[in-house]
Amino acid sequence: MTEFESKCYGMSAQDIRKEYMEGLTARLSGLEMVVMSILSDSQELMAMGNTEAARKEINKAKFILAEIMDAKETV
Repeated sequence: MTEFESKCYGMSAQDIRKEYMEGLTARLSGLEMVVMSILSDSQELMAMGNTEAARKEINKAKFILAEIMDAKETV
Protein backbone atom coordinates (compact mmCIF):
# COMPACT_ATOMS: atom_id res chain seq x y z
CA MET A 1 0.00 0.00 0.00
CA THR A 2 1.34 3.38 -0.96
CA GLU A 3 1.34 6.38 1.37
CA PHE A 4 -1.31 8.00 -0.85
CA GLU A 5 -3.55 4.94 -0.62
CA SER A 6 -3.09 4.80 3.13
CA LYS A 7 -4.03 8.45 3.61
CA CYS A 8 -6.79 8.48 1.01
CA TYR A 9 -8.50 5.11 1.48
CA GLY A 10 -6.96 3.42 4.51
CA MET A 11 -6.28 0.42 2.27
CA SER A 12 -4.72 -0.32 -1.11
CA ALA A 13 -6.56 0.09 -4.40
CA GLN A 14 -6.02 -3.64 -4.92
CA ASP A 15 -7.81 -4.36 -1.63
CA ILE A 16 -10.71 -2.08 -2.61
CA ARG A 17 -11.10 -4.05 -5.82
CA LYS A 18 -10.94 -7.38 -3.99
CA GLU A 19 -13.06 -6.58 -0.93
CA TYR A 20 -15.66 -4.29 -2.47
CA MET A 21 -15.70 -4.74 -6.23
CA GLU A 22 -15.37 -8.53 -6.24
CA GLY A 23 -17.41 -9.13 -3.09
CA LEU A 24 -20.79 -10.76 -2.66
CA THR A 25 -22.79 -7.51 -2.73
CA ALA A 26 -21.14 -6.48 -5.99
CA ARG A 27 -21.86 -9.86 -7.56
CA LEU A 28 -25.48 -9.98 -6.40
CA SER A 29 -26.54 -6.33 -6.54
CA GLY A 30 -23.96 -4.49 -8.65
CA LEU A 31 -21.27 -1.93 -7.98
CA GLU A 32 -23.80 0.89 -7.71
CA MET A 33 -25.30 -0.78 -4.65
CA VAL A 34 -21.80 -1.16 -3.19
CA VAL A 35 -21.29 2.59 -3.59
CA MET A 36 -24.66 3.32 -1.98
CA SER A 37 -23.74 1.10 0.95
CA ILE A 38 -20.39 2.80 1.42
CA LEU A 39 -22.07 6.22 1.37
CA SER A 40 -24.62 5.05 3.96
CA ASP A 41 -21.77 3.87 6.16
CA SER A 42 -20.13 7.27 5.70
CA GLN A 43 -23.26 9.02 6.90
CA GLU A 44 -23.29 6.89 10.04
CA LEU A 45 -19.63 7.61 10.68
CA MET A 46 -20.26 11.35 10.32
CA ALA A 47 -23.22 11.15 12.69
CA MET A 48 -20.89 9.56 15.25
CA GLY A 49 -18.34 12.33 14.69
CA ASN A 50 -15.75 10.16 12.95
CA THR A 51 -15.14 12.45 10.00
CA GLU A 52 -11.73 11.01 9.10
CA ALA A 53 -13.12 7.49 8.65
CA ALA A 54 -16.10 8.95 6.75
CA ARG A 55 -13.72 10.81 4.42
CA LYS A 56 -11.86 7.60 3.61
CA GLU A 57 -15.11 5.74 2.96
CA ILE A 58 -16.27 8.50 0.60
CA ASN A 59 -12.94 8.25 -1.23
CA LYS A 60 -13.50 4.50 -1.64
CA ALA A 61 -16.92 5.22 -3.14
CA LYS A 62 -15.37 7.74 -5.53
CA PHE A 63 -12.69 5.21 -6.50
CA ILE A 64 -15.35 2.63 -7.36
CA LEU A 65 -17.38 5.18 -9.34
CA ALA A 66 -14.26 6.08 -11.32
CA GLU A 67 -13.68 2.40 -12.05
CA ILE A 68 -17.30 2.07 -13.26
CA MET A 69 -16.85 5.08 -15.53
CA ASP A 70 -13.53 3.77 -16.89
CA ALA A 71 -15.12 0.41 -17.67
CA LYS A 72 -17.91 2.11 -19.62
CA GLU A 73 -15.42 4.13 -21.65
CA THR A 74 -13.48 1.04 -22.75
CA VAL A 75 -16.57 -0.75 -24.09
